[in-house]
Amino acid sequence: MLLIKNGRVMDPKSGFDKVCDVLVQDKKILQIGQDLKAENTQVVDATGLVVAPGLIDIHVHFREPGQTHKEDIHTGALAAAAGGFTTVVMMANTTPTISTVETLKEVIESAHRENIHIKSVATITKNFDGQHLTDFKALLEAGAIGFSDDGIPLKSTKVVREALEEADKNGTFICLHEEDPELNGILGFNEQIAKEHFGFCGATGVAEYSMIARDVMIAHATNTHIHIQHLSKAESVKVVEFAQRLGTHVTAEAAPQHFSKTEELLLLKGNNAKMNPPLRLESDRLAVIEGLKSGVISVIATDHAPHHADEKNVEDITKAPSGMTGLETSLSLGLTYLVEAGHLTLMQLLEKMTINPAQLYGFEAGYLAENGPADLTIFDANAERMITEDFASKAANSPFIGEKLKGVVHYTICDGQIVYGSKSS
Repeated sequence: MLLIKNGRVMDPKSGFDKVCDVLVQDKKILQIGQDLKAENTQVVDATGLVVAPGLIDIHVHFREPGQTHKEDIHTGALAAAAGGFTTVVMMANTTPTISTVETLKEVIESAHRENIHIKSVATITKNFDGQHLTDFKALLEAGAIGFSDDGIPLKSTKVVREALEEADKNGTFICLHEEDPELNGILGFNEQIAKEHFGFCGATGVAEYSMIARDVMIAHATNTHIHIQHLSKAESVKVVEFAQRLGTHVTAEAAPQHFSKTEELLLLKGNNAKMNPPLRLESDRLAVIEGLKSGVISVIATDHAPHHADEKNVEDITKAPSGMTGLETSLSLGLTYLVEAGHLTLMQLLEKMTINPAQLYGFEAGYLAENGPADLTIFDANAERMITEDFASKAANSPFIGEKLKGVVHYTICDGQIVYGSKSS
């Protein structure tokens, strides 16, 4: 048994927000209340700390199989726990891609050895060929929780329609990375800074929002659910909002980097600030925040994309891979750039990092209640910390190194067990 004393217990599902105790037994929350007592129990003093549902990230890259010099499922799990996450969803752009039941089972077997909940999507198309659908039914039966070709957009409208209908037939949905390659130049660089500073055509806004417009209208016509990954443009938010008002079942996520920083960070942090989609303009950053405030964007997801230092630190920035490690800074970026900045309440931030992603996939997670799952994160929402290269992840490709951010995770508890305890706890 585990007794958490005197914490600010916050449950975004019910709106519960009270300083009290939480008693955990086995994998369940046994009791929530004042002055709880239990014999032979480990006690965690949460005075001055927030006790929230374990965070959920529906967009991570753990690089297994085939790219484990960047990250693997074990180090990814360590990074997740250090960031306060108890449930994550892995993307399928591995080597080989997670396109077959055999590869999926290998990944799930590896994930089951870890002490947090690690789920996986499978690819929409076979080996990312963009043309031939994988066996959705067989992959779902083998343990996939959804489908995404994240990293590569689906160019064919015919395939998008087929995928939406096949997913719907099987009671699920598809997640899409929206960057039309025929409208884009060199990826990872927003079009303005690419032209003005680097002298080439970069990643255009229209490549993102035109593809989103196309695909949400296909979802509208087929009456199916579509999820838009890491949108970054003001127009993208408007397009999703328009489709939602039409009654289309479209959901969307934003990554912390896109509500925190703009393209200028590329000049300060170089290769580590290169990502797809790229950091955009201040008007885009504010529009993403407005989307989070209004509920048009219901989920915050990191797009945790670790890379080996030798790959990331090449001299030619155009040759550096895109992406940043994100699990260990996500909560702090939300606390700093959304809560402290006055855009969201702490409860609203937690909603987008717990119950909303849980409900999107139907996970039994993301809330705190008696008889509910004993997945929790305990953190100091006001303490400041300096971001250093000392990550639990294999990778340190973060543009936030050297920045002081709000929020320190003290404990992460999954299935009633402490899976992370900070040195300061």
